[in-house]
Amino acid sequence: MNNQVLEILTNHSIPDKLKIIAEKVMDGERISDDDALLLFEKASLPFVGTLANLIRENLHGHKTYFNRNFHIEPTNVCVFSCNFCSYSRIYAHRDEGWELSLQQMLDIVHNYDGKPVTEVHIVGGVHPKMNLEFFMELLRKIKQLRPDLHIKGFTAVELDYMFRKAKVSIQEGLKMMKDAGLDSLPGGGAEIFDHNIRQQISADKVDGVGWLAIHEAAHNLGMHTNATMLYGHIENYTHRIDHMSKLRTLQDKTNGFNTFIPLKFRNANNDMSDVKESTLVEDMKMYAIARIYLDNFTHLKAYWPMLGRDNAQLSLSFGVNDIDGTIDDTTKIYSMAGSEEQTPAMTTAQLVTLIKQARRQPIERGTLYNEIRDYSDIGLEEIEANPLLN
Repeated sequence: MNNQVLEILTNHSIPDKLKIIAEKVMDGERISDDDALLLFEKASLPFVGTLANLIRENLHGHKTYFNRNFHIEPTNVCVFSCNFCSYSRIYAHRDEGWELSLQQMLDIVHNYDGKPVTEVHIVGGVHPKMNLEFFMELLRKIKQLRPDLHIKGFTAVELDYMFRKAKVSIQEGLKMMKDAGLDSLPGGGAEIFDHNIRQQISADKVDGVGWLAIHEAAHNLGMHTNATMLYGHIENYTHRIDHMSKLRTLQDKTNGFNTFIPLKFRNANNDMSDVKESTLVEDMKMYAIARIYLDNFTHLKAYWPMLGRDNAQLSLSFGVNDIDGTIDDTTKIYSMAGSEEQTPAMTTAQLVTLIKQARRQPIERGTLYNEIRDYSDIGLEEIEANPLLN
């Protein structure tokens, strides 16, 4: 038995109800919603961190995943106006934003000619002129340029708008996108599934039921997707648990989710700037409880441009086994909201160093978690000197 867990079970100051949860974790038993609420309300950070790390190491040992990717953000012009968003500019004021042409986006792909990136991540605002046909053409042209490049693109919010405007069903639209080259979906747009909270922060876009329906349809087509949750704003613990419960239920049904990514609300430059951000202790507790609760999600990711690289490194002790990718300064979504990373780019060498400093094993992965290279025994000089490694 893990010494830290043994200490939990024999510590007389820890309530019996928490010890029962620890025993469930030790036995590989699923915790309930009530258990999760008790962890949020009564458990200490060391308590949940110990349990989350136990699960993480049982699943992955010290392996910590990253990938070599870049982002394309077609536009920050959006027909929706989410109160928490610092990124988008409403369509009526689109002169304050950007709108990339097809050629400009293909030029971004060309910038990586000869570089060993494995994924392009495409997300942005919901622009009324960037429709289903426009993005299908983009997908086809990217695949012509880089057939081996995995395209992870378009949140359920973007897809819902495209499909409704094109008057196609979710299933038809996803099949069309898949045939054009779309490989998987990111997890954005989930926010909080609770209807009342969603009405207050993002009332005019696809609701939680619609988000789940799009991801289930993608899974049924053999496409994997990610899942997210925006936390630390006006929601409470029961809303977080309800959100994770819906994800856990769908994962039981389809097993189509790659990873869960808690996303910290940032309050700069948006209509919720009066809402205080969560503390670092709250952030780590959120990751740990997600790892404990989501027993059917193999991977838990900390998106380092949102948390900051130091805090992402810390999260590796609280259940996280993936810190995303190199990104190469190609995303503005969190920098515009006031995250620590105003120029979000890390080289492979920097990512490997960050992981090794946390005494973890750096593994480059593909989007679907196929292991590409173990960097444990590769020195920084070798990485920096070899373009195929860096």
